[in-house]
Amino acid sequence: MLTNAQVRDIETLVHPYTNLATHRETGPLVLERGQGVFVQDINGKDYIEGMAGLWCTSLGYSNAELVEAAREQMSKLPFTHLFSGRSHDPAIELAEKLKEISPIPVSKIYYGSSGSDANDTQIKLVWYMNNALGRPKKKKFIARLKGYHGVTVASASLTGLPYNHVDFDLPIQGILHTSCPHHYRYGLAGESELAFSARMAAELEDMILREGPETVAAFIAEPVMGAGGAVTPPAGYFEAIQAVLTRYDVLMIADEVITGFGRTGEWFGSTAVGYKPDTLSCAKALTSAYFPLSAIFIPEHINDILVDQSRKIGTFGHGNTYSGHPVGCAVALKTLEIYHRDKIIEHVRKVSPRFLARLTALGEHPLIGEARGLGLIGGIEFVRNKATKEQFEAKKAVAAKSCTFAQEEGLIVRPLAGDRVAFCPPLIITEAEIDELFDRYERALVKTQNWAKGEGILG
Repeated sequence: MLTNAQVRDIETLVHPYTNLATHRETGPLVLERGQGVFVQDINGKDYIEGMAGLWCTSLGYSNAELVEAAREQMSKLPFTHLFSGRSHDPAIELAEKLKEISPIPVSKIYYGSSGSDANDTQIKLVWYMNNALGRPKKKKFIARLKGYHGVTVASASLTGLPYNHVDFDLPIQGILHTSCPHHYRYGLAGESELAFSARMAAELEDMILREGPETVAAFIAEPVMGAGGAVTPPAGYFEAIQAVLTRYDVLMIADEVITGFGRTGEWFGSTAVGYKPDTLSCAKALTSAYFPLSAIFIPEHINDILVDQSRKIGTFGHGNTYSGHPVGCAVALKTLEIYHRDKIIEHVRKVSPRFLARLTALGEHPLIGEARGLGLIGGIEFVRNKATKEQFEAKKAVAAKSCTFAQEEGLIVRPLAGDRVAFCPPLIITEAEIDELFDRYERALVKTQNWAKGEGILG
C-alpha cells in the first residue's frame, strides 16, 4: 500500500535513472532528514548512506558549519554573477584556494553548476582553442566505454553507457569511445594487469592513427570509473595511455567530479592513479553537495588563447547564470576549510584499509566475482559462475535485487551496469560505521543468495 507522499510523488515527478513504469507500482523511498552518515525516511527508519548521496555528500548530513556558511552568505549577498566583469570575494577566494591544491599547473578557474556542464564546457573550450590555433579539423574527443561524464547533449555523448544514448540520438558526431580498462571483465586469460594496460594503450593508439592525429583533440577519463561500475584502473594504465596521448598532441582531461577532494585518499584522484592531465573538471564534493557548484581548472596556455580571442571577437561568449554563485562559493570555501582543519584526507587514509578489507572480503562470497576499490570507493560484480566469470541474465537484475535487500537492512547502495554494486560512503565515516555498513550488506547478500536459489538461477 503506497503512502500519501509516494502517491503524490508518482503523480508529480519524473525521476532520473529510474524505471518510470516500475516506479508507478513501487513508489519512491521518501527521505526526511539526515545526520552524519545516516539518513532517515518519513517513517523514522535509519539508513547508512553508503553512496554519499550520489558520490557527493563527503562531509555527511546536517553539517552545521556548511548550513551556517550558506545562511550567512544569503543574508549578505544571496546572488550576483560574473558576467561583464563583475565579481565577488567568495568566487575570488575560492579560485585562489583551488589553485593552491591543484594537482596540475593552473592559471584560472571557471565555475559552473554541475559536472555535466563542466564537461560540456571542456568540449567547447577545446574546440574554441583549436579554431584559434588554426586547427579546425582537430576536434574529435575520445572517451571510454563505460565512462561517465554527464547527461547534457555533449557530455552524455562522452559518457560510454548505452542507456545514455539509446533513443536520444547520441552520441553526437566527433565523439569516439575506446576500450573500457576493466581488467577483471575484459582481460585475456593469463594476461597481467600491465600487459592489459599496454593492450589498452595500443588500441587507443590504433584509434588515433585510424582517425588521423590531426583530427583528434582530446581524451577524457575518470581516475576511477564511477557510474560505469566503480572500476579502478589496472596497474600501469594511465602511464601507458599518457605516453600515447602525448605522442599525438592530444589534450588530457581528468573528470574529477567523483574522485576530487579526498575520495581516493589524495586531494585529487589523478594523483592517486598516476594521471597527469592538462586540465580537470570537479564538482560534487567541492561543496559536499550542499550547493550545486562545479569548476574547471584552466592551464595558462588555454587562458592565453581565451584572452587573445577576446581581443579579436570582443568577448568570451560563454557563461552560466549561476557561474560562481556566491552562496555556492561560500559553502565550498567552508568545505575546503573543514577538509584542511579536520584532516579529512588523512582520515580517509586511516579508515580506508578497513573499508577495503571488508570490501575485498565480499569477493569470497559465491555470488561475487570481483571486489575492488581505492580509498573510500569500491565496486563488486555479481557472477553466476566464479570460475568462468559467467554473468547472470541481465533481466534478472541480481545486483539491483541485492540493493533492494540492502535497503531492507537499512543501507543505501547503488546498482550499476554490468551487475555491479558501488560503495561510496561519506568521507567522515568511522571504522565502526564501516563495519556496520558491510554487516548490513552481508545480511542483504544472504537474502540475495536465498532469492537466487528460489529463482533457480544459480550456476
